[in-house]
Amino acid sequence: MLELSNKTNLLEQDTYKYSLQDIKDPNLYRDFYTYADIPKVAFNHRRVPMGMPKDIWITDTSFRDGQQSVEPYSVEQIVELYKLLSRLGGPYGIIRQTEFFVYSKKDREAIARCQDLGLKFPEITTWIRATKEDFKLVRDLGIRETGILVSCSDYHIFKKLKKTRKQAMDGYLSAVAEAFEAGVMPRCHLEDITRADFYGFVVPFVNELMKMSREAKIPVRIRACDTMGYGVPFSEVALPRSVPGIIYGLQHYSDVPSEMLEWHGHNDFYKAVSNASTAWLYGASAVNCSLLGIGERTGNVPLEAMVMEYASLRGSLDGMDTTAITDIAEFFKREIGYNIPPMTPFVGENFNVTRAGIHADGLLKDEEIYNIFNTEKILNRPASVTVSKTSGLAGIAYWINQNYRLSPEEAIGKNDELVVELKKWIDLEYEDGRQTSLTTVELESKIEELSGGRFNRL
Repeated sequence: MLELSNKTNLLEQDTYKYSLQDIKDPNLYRDFYTYADIPKVAFNHRRVPMGMPKDIWITDTSFRDGQQSVEPYSVEQIVELYKLLSRLGGPYGIIRQTEFFVYSKKDREAIARCQDLGLKFPEITTWIRATKEDFKLVRDLGIRETGILVSCSDYHIFKKLKKTRKQAMDGYLSAVAEAFEAGVMPRCHLEDITRADFYGFVVPFVNELMKMSREAKIPVRIRACDTMGYGVPFSEVALPRSVPGIIYGLQHYSDVPSEMLEWHGHNDFYKAVSNASTAWLYGASAVNCSLLGIGERTGNVPLEAMVMEYASLRGSLDGMDTTAITDIAEFFKREIGYNIPPMTPFVGENFNVTRAGIHADGLLKDEEIYNIFNTEKILNRPASVTVSKTSGLAGIAYWINQNYRLSPEEAIGKNDELVVELKKWIDLEYEDGRQTSLTTVELESKIEELSGGRFNRL
């Protein structure tokens, strides 16, 4: 039978309807996941079409998945981070939602304090146990949407839950029915989807969810969770590891609209950002992230990275205030005591710092030569250099110009007498066996001495 597809606007053969395969023994995909070896990437050469939605956005899990991996944030810290998220996401809500726990008094106080701010974005959602009492709690807090766990791989269904696929599916559907009864929109977290039997469990289960959603006239959001970071962004990769295949399949075989489809990834194999971008490209409107990528094991998708990916793919920031990224990083260091690895893109201390003298010479002539973009404009972080034994005259001159905030008219060149004398002193420091970079205090003190008061310590 032929029917006109509302997704492609083309005549297509009536889609085969997948039914639950309630097998006796778990399918653990031992060809891919032997456990004794590094997981394998298999290709089946099946391509699915790229189809980025009209609207894409970011959701945040810093106060849920992120907070599970660090010392719990105080109420005041959550409120300040929530305000920074709102500022970063801008007036159009590119950072659309953020999720909270609701179990403790502190959790509920943080929610109330954030609600009292009256900010439109990010919308506050929750993550709960799938019980009638918890759904009522969410409703009473005035929250529209909540996440619930619906583990979908046989690793979880057979090994953790000790159930059959049918028993697990029936339990999940009952929980969704309770959410509907409470008047709460459920967000179903399909845990471990990259080790799940996609056509034998995931598609039949999501088909039932979409059917229930239509009957109840309440949306159901589907969060595809790459819990172990096994997802692969490459074209023609076989399921269950194919990110394009998962997103396409949920849309094409389960009729999940793009705006109800969300990707949640982890970074165990360094693919979190590329997998999230791929989810956008193949039809998911939302990618779920955490600030600085803080999360289980190797972390979640870094939210600041997806801000940059959004701008790269859309050609615009659409109102996002990216200078908030630097303020967020400073807040984590100053107020939370979180140690950001110095080479972390966009937020690390050394992300736009050069040590090589030849690079510093390029920066002195035109910073565009060795800086990825105008980091002063976009992140409120000018390009800088570290003064060490490899800095050379150019690196020293660039450091002085940046440190003392000299205008182009005031800036000194690498042949300035002060620069030459300072380099002689630096060379002596390293000839005497020094191994570390020079500190700002040391340099400012020596510059004040050598300049005869021309430059004073800031």
